[in-house]
Amino acid sequence: MLKIPHLLRALTNAQLLHFNYKGFQHRSRCTMSQGELLTTMSTKRVNEEAISVEDEQITKKVKLEEENVDNEKKYPKKKVVLLVAYSGKGYYGMQRNTGTSQFRTIEDELVSALIKSGCIPENHGDEMKKMSFQRCARTDKGVSAAGQVVSLKLRLIEDIMENINKHLPAQIRILGFKRVTQGFNSKNNCDARTYSYMLPTVAFAPKDYDTQKSAAFRLDPETLTRANSLFSIYKGTHNFHNFTSQKSPQDPSARRYITEMSCEEPFLSGDSEFAVITVRGQSFMLHQIRKMIGLVIAVIKGYAKEEVLERSWGNDKVDIPRAPGLGLVLERVHFDRYNQRFGGDGLHQRLDWAAEEESIKGFKKAHIYPSIVDTESEEHSMISWMASLPIHDYEASAADRREKDQKQENDVGNESD
Repeated sequence: MLKIPHLLRALTNAQLLHFNYKGFQHRSRCTMSQGELLTTMSTKRVNEEAISVEDEQITKKVKLEEENVDNEKKYPKKKVVLLVAYSGKGYYGMQRNTGTSQFRTIEDELVSALIKSGCIPENHGDEMKKMSFQRCARTDKGVSAAGQVVSLKLRLIEDIMENINKHLPAQIRILGFKRVTQGFNSKNNCDARTYSYMLPTVAFAPKDYDTQKSAAFRLDPETLTRANSLFSIYKGTHNFHNFTSQKSPQDPSARRYITEMSCEEPFLSGDSEFAVITVRGQSFMLHQIRKMIGLVIAVIKGYAKEEVLERSWGNDKVDIPRAPGLGLVLERVHFDRYNQRFGGDGLHQRLDWAAEEESIKGFKKAHIYPSIVDTESEEHSMISWMASLPIHDYEASAADRREKDQKQENDVGNESD
């Protein structure tokens, strides 16, 4: 028969803990008051419930991970591009800003639809690098797109476009889908971008024109010809540091290459006349296109001299008006070098969207153009902006104006002495 010390050494740690715990419980019941006993029992229940909830969460996580593994086996992730069209009204641009849900963006809607459709795991929504997500162009607040392209890795589920669109609002649509090479990046592989800008032709009216009669204005052929002559000056490589913000003349990134820019024949929408300006370039800086158009309008209306266009490429900081964001549309993006290298290898598809052209036109007609026309009719953003044109100083650079203002202040100070 074992003595007590030998018996204790024979017990496992778990048995000792159980033995001590039972003894403690027994002593506690003998010494605790009824209230203390109830409190202890209540605490025990809360702890047990917390453990139960934690177990349930762990079970769900394990189940979700198992489902993800099953989906990965059934639908392995592949590198693809999506052709995205959207009306930008009501959204704070294209790019997603995680943690700022009050500023809804196009990518917020897209990522949500990708998760709900099963194209990507839920945790990819907060860490978009996990799916190698990249947009071709970052459009600003209110700006629309008929041919935005994003590249990413996703699961090739059945009826992929239909399933994604099912979870998107009507003003955002996936219109095309293609497989691409593993290293493809929609931003870095893009050779050029084409934008359009739809505006009421009253923007080209003389500065003394009565804007109360804006719907009655019609653009004459001579003014259209002059506008296109001015737009053609932008063609080529120039230093566009004055057409964006916080760029110095010495910043090499301010040099941009423009291949096309012109205004098409006007057309009627309702009672008002509109026209579309098209511009194609390798890439554009923030507000660049709107300032390019704003400066031409200022020249046409007689607020600025034509020579200001070429002077704006110099070292001086020139005061350039920025046309409203309404009307700007990303029309298409171009992948000429990628198509030359991979488009004919028999393995990959060319990145052009000729087959989707009718869908693109239909989306613009249904969602983009009506939104621009209706918003302009309600808010008169072009008319309001035109009223600000006289406050710009088109003759002097910003540095000249500061020097002039300082001289006036000094003169006033000397007179008061």
